Amino acid sequence: MNFKVPSRLRRLLVDSVELPQLKFPMTRPHSQPARRRVSTQLVPQRLTEVLWFGRNPGDLRMLEYVPPGVEGPMPLVVVLHGCHQNAEDFDRASGWTALARQHGFAVLYAVQKPSNNANLCFNWFRPSLVTRDRGELGSIREMIDFSRQLHKIDSTKIFVMGLSAGGAMASALLATYPELFAAGAIIGGLPFGAARDAMSALDVMKRAAARPADKWAELVREASPDAPRFPAISIWHGTDDDVVSFGNAEASVAQWLAVHERPQTKGRLRLFEGGERREWRNDYGDKVLELVTLNDFGHGLPIGPVVEGREPANDTERFILPAAISAPAELVRSWGLAKV
Repeated sequence: MNFKVPSRLRRLLVDSVELPQLKFPMTRPHSQPARRRVSTQLVPQRLTEVLWFGRNPGDLRMLEYVPPGVEGPMPLVVVLHGCHQNAEDFDRASGWTALARQHGFAVLYAVQKPSNNANLCFNWFRPSLVTRDRGELGSIREMIDFSRQLHKIDSTKIFVMGLSAGGAMASALLATYPELFAAGAIIGGLPFGAARDAMSALDVMKRAAARPADKWAELVREASPDAPRFPAISIWHGTDDDVVSFGNAEASVAQWLAVHERPQTKGRLRLFEGGERREWRNDYGDKVLELVTLNDFGHGLPIGPVVEGREPANDTERFILPAAISAPAELVRSWGLAKV
């Protein structure tokens, strides 16, 4: 199918002959030196790069943080950044390793290289790179396996969280390796199988693909036909997201509701300051899906209140946004990682 690319979307393409290099829109830096916002998050800890973790078919980097003095098997949280972002800045702004030290779990960052994508986006829209044990998906799986072997990781408590392009890659991981994860979070992301190339990715980012729920579910079941279970899914999206349409959150809900074979109902609604949370549970009362809608919120990771300053200090911080609640802190609580 052919469609005309609007001028605003055309600017997202790095070059007309380099469509796989997907670029999300962003604000240009101000000419004046920017001062960093001071967050209320805990002070982050230092990430360590692992130079060899086994097979690396997607040619990604691996960084990790393992808190000292933890006795017994510990949980593992895999974090996937968005376009124009890197692990160090993302971690400093989000506070993931600080939470890991406080609560005693390990953190693993998969990091994109400019040689794979000039804008540091995970190539979630290329089927060859999101196939089981191939491409970027295969690299992330190798990182997880390496971490499990090297550290005392509780194999029943492995989680993944991704933002934007990282959220779309988290969707792919949860669909392709459901046996590996206890739960996952898709923040400002897209459903699995939403696009097959850069042009269709740009289209669905703006307009969201329209498919029946059973067709969305088929994409997941084709990736994991023998899966005995699927992980719990948490979907976060802002109503004012002008980079990835809110319709993608609704499509993700339809996809995972059908995968979990839950009725297409509204779910249990809970209101909070700045948004609402809908929850769907299985016959045993376990939460299998939630949609966290953030009112008047743009494209980014909600991190709770911040002390106001000037413009964000770097490209990463442009998509780490103040909100009524913090996604990392809420996920730590929801996933049962918080120390009592």
